Amino acid sequence: MAKGRSGVVGKPERRVTVFGAGYIGLVTGACLAELGHRVVVRDIDPGKVDLLRSGDIPIYEPGLGDMIARNKERLTFTLDLQEALDGAEVAYVCVDTPPSASGDADLSRVWSVITSLEGAPHLRAVVVKSTVPVGTGTRVRAALDAAGLGHVGYASNPEFTAEGTAVRDFMRPDRIVVGTSDEGTARLVADLHEGVDGPVVVMDVRSAEMVKLASNALLATKISFINEIATLCENTGADVEEVARAVGLDHRLGRHFLRPGIGWGGSCFPKDSEALRQLASNTGLHLQLLSAVIEVNNLQKRRAIQKLKEELGTLAGARVALLGLTFKPGTDDMREAPSTVLAARLLAEGAEVRCWDPMARPAETEPWTSTSRHATPELAVEGADAAIVVTEWPQLKEVDWAKAASVMRRPVLFDGRNLLDPAGMRSAGWTYMSVGRP
Repeated sequence: MAKGRSGVVGKPERRVTVFGAGYIGLVTGACLAELGHRVVVRDIDPGKVDLLRSGDIPIYEPGLGDMIARNKERLTFTLDLQEALDGAEVAYVCVDTPPSASGDADLSRVWSVITSLEGAPHLRAVVVKSTVPVGTGTRVRAALDAAGLGHVGYASNPEFTAEGTAVRDFMRPDRIVVGTSDEGTARLVADLHEGVDGPVVVMDVRSAEMVKLASNALLATKISFINEIATLCENTGADVEEVARAVGLDHRLGRHFLRPGIGWGGSCFPKDSEALRQLASNTGLHLQLLSAVIEVNNLQKRRAIQKLKEELGTLAGARVALLGLTFKPGTDDMREAPSTVLAARLLAEGAEVRCWDPMARPAETEPWTSTSRHATPELAVEGADAAIVVTEWPQLKEVDWAKAASVMRRPVLFDGRNLLDPAGMRSAGWTYMSVGRP
């Protein structure tokens, strides 16, 4: 019997294959290895696999690199399908499902994995962590049956990890959702998570598929709602920070995600919200609330540009510094980041865009042809007419804002995350604007 890194004794070591070496696949593979299982992560990108084999991590995720290094004896990476499946008991599907041209989730990578399993009758279960439309599991089950894998169990095991805290979220989750109609498969997936500090919730496959979409849509709704309240606060003289603080003390509502700002982004909220809306549309339904949530978020970024335009008179010829580029701090992920919309709108208005971010990959900003990257926030704002706090990186709280104001052409700042103290910024010489604060 194996003893996992978590200290669990008495559970057999399982052999697990993880398809996909992205955020979810790497975290899943590393955490399962940490729990004592022997894991092979398979990806089709040679560059990514070479990096992982050499000990480098292609993404930034706190704690992930140390966990992978700690479990290198039972965590391997490969391009080869047969090597990945050799002796595997469980295959995890952790591939990307981006929006297609129609707005539906593109499941081509999922189906590529399922097709590749035809020669692996030794599998005991296939577990899908990828975010998929409700009903996908039924189609996968039928495909497995048609491929002679009727004896292989199937489960939906959606992920609820957030970038920047993904390792912690896997090891100490609020819940582990397992969607399956097979009691043996439910026990197997639960056993794989032995040592994880969180309850296992078993349900049918379709409900499990819906849980992920509904959870992200509700979180997005809370953010868009408080942003709507912030706009109303600006027009009435109320302070949204005080409003949100008091509202959040209500145990029925909670304080989480009641943070006004420039809008949500990332790999999940935009994609999953649109996927849920498209799923409803495909069944002849119109989710009016969710449509409004998405619209509010889209407008939030444009309101920031409009505020700067009103303050400066025109954005044509203005230099604007974007402070932070990633969709949230603690990650290098630029997917659906508000900064991409802000940069595009500023360039369309004729502004020159300057920027700073401690983690964003340079290749992600190449489309912004007139954008210049700078090593520090102070260098980014030098000679600029305005700045926007886009990502709430803690480094921005350490800036000498009085000194930064002195090197600008016009010290105008829109704080899109309400990160800084209004009185302190104004005393430092800034024309300071924020979200929902008088």
